[in-house]
Amino acid sequence: PDVIIEAQFDDNDAEHGQDHLQDMLTDDIKKLSLDTGEKGKAAGVTGVHRAKQDDGPKVSDPRLLPDEFLQRTAKVVCILEKKHSRAATGFIKLLADRNSELFKRCAMFSPVDHRVPRVYVPLADCPPDFVTKPEAYSQMLFICRIVDWKEDSNFASGQLCKSLGQAGEIEPESEGILTEYGVDFSDFSPEVLECLPQNLPWVISPGELAKRRDLR
Repeated sequence: PDVIIEAQFDDNDAEHGQDHLQDMLTDDIKKLSLDTGEKGKAAGVTGVHRAKQDDGPKVSDPRLLPDEFLQRTAKVVCILEKKHSRAATGFIKLLADRNSELFKRCAMFSPVDHRVPRVYVPLADCPPDFVTKPEAYSQMLFICRIVDWKEDSNFASGQLCKSLGQAGEIEPESEGILTEYGVDFSDFSPEVLECLPQNLPWVISPGELAKRRDLR
C-alpha cells in the first residue's frame, strides 16, 4: 500500500489533503482484496468476521491490481554516451568519523549542484594545511572531477583539479559554471589571432557594407 500511495500522490493531491487520498486508495484496495475470490461469500458470517480481524487488505497476486496502481520499474543496461563533464564545483570538508581509516586518506567534496553525488577526494589533493585549518576553506570553491563510482558505494571517487576562490565572487563562480559544462574558455591560439585584422583601428569597407545586411 505504501508504494501504491506514493505512485498515485502528486502536488495537486497535496492541496486537497493526504488523508482523503489515502482513504480512497485504501477503500479501492479493500474492494480488490474482497473480489479476488468467492471464499468470502461462501464463508458467510464467519468470512466477514475474519476479514474484520485482519490487519489490513492483502492482495497476494500483484497481477490482479489495475495498471494505475502499479509503479513501473526499469534497469539501466548500457550507457550510450556520457553527456556530463564529470566536473563539479563545490566545497571540501573533513569526514565526520575522525577515528576511521578513511579519515586519514580522504576528504569529502560536496557539490553545489545537488544532482551530482558527494565525492571522496584524496587528502593529497587538498591544501597542505586543510587538515589543521579546515574552517579556512569552508567558503572556498574547488573544482572536482569524478573518476569512479563503485556500485556498492554511496559516494563517488574523484580528484580535486584546482581552487577557484571565494564563493559568491563573479570570477570563481563563472569559471566553475564553464568548467562544469565543458566550455573551453582558454585563450585563443596564435593561429586564431592571426585571422583577425592586424591594422587597427579596423573599419568595414563601403563595398562590404553594400552587400551585407546591417544588424547593428
